[in-house]
Order: sequence, then C-alpha cells, then structure tokens
Amino acid sequence: MNRNKKIAILSHCIINQHSVVVGEYRDMNIFLPFIEKLIKDNIGIIQLPCPETDCYGLRRWGHVREQFDNCGFRKYANNILNDFANLILEYIKNDYEIIGVFGIAGSPSCGVNLTCSANWAGEVSCYKDKEDIVSRVKMIEGSGLFMEIFKNILKEKNIDIPFYDVDDYLK
Repeated sequence: MNRNKKIAILSHCIINQHSVVVGEYRDMNIFLPFIEKLIKDNIGIIQLPCPETDCYGLRRWGHVREQFDNCGFRKYANNILNDFANLILEYIKNDYEIIGVFGIAGSPSCGVNLTCSANWAGEVSCYKDKEDIVSRVKMIEGSGLFMEIFKNILKEKNIDIPFYDVDDYLK
C-alpha cells in the first residue's frame, strides 16, 4: 500500500473513551465509523494527549472551560502543544497533508466549536444543591481551552490546519 501522505490529529478520547470523566463515557462504537474511514482511506492518525487526565487524573470531577483557564493549565498546554506543532512541521516539511484536528463538541478542553461554560468557584457546599450547580452550566459557541491554545500556537508558526468537532462527522 502506498502512502497517501495524509494525517489526522485526534483528541485523545476519540480513540480512548476510558480517559473521559466518569458518567460522560460514550460507547466506542460511536466513533468506529469515523476511525474506520480514516484507516480505509489510508490516513495516518496522531492522538493528542488528554489534558484533563494528564492534569487531574481519572478520578476527577467534570469541569468547565473557565476552570482550565489558569496559568498552570496554560503552561502545561503550551509545552505539550508546542511539541505537537513541531511534529506537524516535520510532517509538512516532508510533504504530508494534515487533513484536520478533530475535537469533541462540548468538551471544556477539546471542543472546537462548542464548549461548556459556567461561573464556578469555591467549595461545592457553597451551592444550594446539585440542580443549582448543574443549572449554571451552559454550552456556548467557541473552543475549549486546549484547542484554543493549539490554534494559537499553529497560527504563530504559520501552520494552517482546519479544526473540526468529530461529532459533526458522526451526525
């Protein structure tokens, strides 16, 4: 089989749903048609790390975008994503086409066009009840923080790659 020199960059959980917050897990078969298409079309796959698992582990609570918007998470993301941008440059210099970066709609870190947002802070006991907390979460247009940082790094390095929510391909 000849190389077609095409590569897709995927958010970690598209391939590994075990990294997702408990309770938000999707059946892996949902992503199977997308992954099978990449493989059938001989498109290479580069998996991004899961920033939430790396920073907060598997026993974390669900978060919103604003909770990641801090100097520690930004430093982590910049370090990781600069390395990925350099890897992308290596592929581009060798005549590969990066067909896109694929994220997860609604993710506070890896959403591309949709992310979850809330004005949360402090101890959970500061809120009236679970419904009070949940009622504050909104899905808003925009990127999760990890993807926003990735877009900015690529722009600084003059790398033009389209970003998509894989969910748009699953409909």
